[in-house]
Amino acid sequence: MGRLNVSVLGSRLRWFAVSSLVLNILIIVTGGLVRLTDSGLGCPTWPQCTPGSYTPHSALGVHGAIEFSNRMLTFVLMINAALTFIAALLHHSGNRGRDRKLRWLTFALGFGIPFQGVIGGITVRTHLNPYVVALHTLDSMVLVALSVWLLRLTWPAPARPVGRRTRVLSVITFGLAWLVVCLGTIVTGSGPHAGDVHARRTGLNPADVSHLHAGAVYLLVAATIGCLILIRNRATVYLLLIEVAQAIVGFVQYYSNLPIGLVAVHMLGAAGTMALASNLLCSVRLDRESSDRESSDRESSDRESSALRADSEPASHHPASAGPPTPSRPVPAGSRPMPRSAPAAAAPPAPDQV
Repeated sequence: MGRLNVSVLGSRLRWFAVSSLVLNILIIVTGGLVRLTDSGLGCPTWPQCTPGSYTPHSALGVHGAIEFSNRMLTFVLMINAALTFIAALLHHSGNRGRDRKLRWLTFALGFGIPFQGVIGGITVRTHLNPYVVALHTLDSMVLVALSVWLLRLTWPAPARPVGRRTRVLSVITFGLAWLVVCLGTIVTGSGPHAGDVHARRTGLNPADVSHLHAGAVYLLVAATIGCLILIRNRATVYLLLIEVAQAIVGFVQYYSNLPIGLVAVHMLGAAGTMALASNLLCSVRLDRESSDRESSDRESSDRESSALRADSEPASHHPASAGPPTPSRPVPAGSRPMPRSAPAAAAPPAPDQV
């Protein structure tokens, strides 16, 4: 067999990373549709849909079909994750550290998707406990963040120098994005769209939780504006745009009694916000690693250049390393020594013999 083309493998891994991101966002949206259509218990048990059957029957109606379709999408994600891991094993970029990260990330994605399925089963068996449902959503957000990291490693951009304030603020922005998403899941678990008409809610006041959620959004927008002032890159601009759009959709749906269509758009926006916040953090982190690597390479190059210049200088510039001086011949008695043309720093002539 001929040698495999590394560039082709790299391109395949890149597009597997894209499909991983798209599929993990898609399953968040389909999971939201399960909840919004009260289909959370469309398949009343797990891993089977009904006792004795893995597929829904006609008596379950459209709710069973929606829940079953969402479960089937999990298998699509598992197949994609397996192919992505294989592509990462075959991928060789010449950077061992980066290749190692790619393999660990694809392994984490491959492990996280079955884990997500198990949480989904616990969700069904606990009859849509709102906190388990929230964990189910947050696990998908983790997979979205990992997919973005994988994509950034396979699709690197030109490095830009970043300072300490930028790094700290990007971490704060990422943390605030997580806070917003976490509070959003609590808002959903406290409101009318809990996945089933009989599912229990958190018992928290939806208005109070919504205000906390909005306050976290204000902090996130402020932190993103700070990043934009320091960085001024497209990753920050995109994040700020989706935050503003999310805020508008959130306010409209809150004051219009939570229509299903707007709630679905808001959930898609939440997944997009997590993806773009992860993209910002990864861009700053990769810029820092690239800058550190370039600085280290420059220092090594400067040291090598200094060593080469030192080796190429003439020996007369280094009298200490030129070896011991050759002693002068003795001058016969009564004669005058010949004048020397050597510099003053040369060794003195031997004394005259008597």
